Amino acid sequence: MKILTLETTCDETAAAVITGDFEVLASVVASQDKLHQRFHGVVPEIAARAHVERILPVIDEAIRNAGITLEELDAIAVANTPGLAGSLLVGLVAAKSLCVALDKPLVAVNHLHAHIYACKLASGQDVFPCIGMIVSGGHSNLYRCNAPSEFEYLGGTIDDAAGEAFDKVANMLGLPYPGGPAVSRAALTGDRKAYRFPRSFLNDDSKIAFSFSGLKTAVRYAITGGATSEFVRPDLTDQQVADLAASFEEAVVDCLVGKALLAVRKAGLSTLCVGGGVAANTRLRERLEAEAKKANIALHIAPFELCTDNAVMGAIAIERFRAGLTENLDLDLIPGLVRQ
Repeated sequence: MKILTLETTCDETAAAVITGDFEVLASVVASQDKLHQRFHGVVPEIAARAHVERILPVIDEAIRNAGITLEELDAIAVANTPGLAGSLLVGLVAAKSLCVALDKPLVAVNHLHAHIYACKLASGQDVFPCIGMIVSGGHSNLYRCNAPSEFEYLGGTIDDAAGEAFDKVANMLGLPYPGGPAVSRAALTGDRKAYRFPRSFLNDDSKIAFSFSGLKTAVRYAITGGATSEFVRPDLTDQQVADLAASFEEAVVDCLVGKALLAVRKAGLSTLCVGGGVAANTRLRERLEAEAKKANIALHIAPFELCTDNAVMGAIAIERFRAGLTENLDLDLIPGLVRQ
């Protein structure tokens, strides 16, 4: 069995060819980071237009790298939820077109389910049931994952996602986009205790939730000295930037780790899986590993190459295909930051 998987939920155009034994024959990702740099965040229309330009070359490269022909595929899989409407549409139309042209079945992939499935792929073992935490530019959510496609929403951010907060803080500090890696690099030489930033809900064990909007505001006030007018970044020394970055990063990590462990305890489970772009954060990985070891929790974090959006994690489609879960060609996209 060979399946072509497509991923265009946000700003990465990706395709992969995966066998029924979960061997990755090819994986291609076209990044849009440079297109969005000057905006310090993803611009939906720019992302969609870039997908239109890149989707066919990316598919062609994946097929050629896999050493197969399109006719040898057994199915086409595509992420149809959640994400940006324009971006999702490009991948969905491409997948449907291939299905019509090749007379192949269509398999739908939930982008969030796929991020957690990346942990199973990397570990080579069954990780379900588990608590799944997805942390990225658009998501900071916790789920009880009973099976690869059976997720129960436990809680998440009530405002900004962690990745979005990293991008906004990086911009305030004069650091480049994408903000996550830039803030983490700056934080390496910073004092994590230099600023005492808020950690919303951290000490409230009755609530599984995140809030990073107030944290962003606290960083802004720390930079401007409390000024509430239009933001104007003052001249900051390299050490000030490092201290602000480190203190901010530590606050985010405290919240993510604390609520992840709370979700595990409340669910009575012993396995935690973490995926999404922010899961590549070195400090977060260090803290999760240390705390999971203390609590005797089996921890699975997606490897770096499978944290940011990619089509390899679309291998979850193999399980759906084997279960007979294929779609009609009227399959629609479900945009937005849906919980399921």
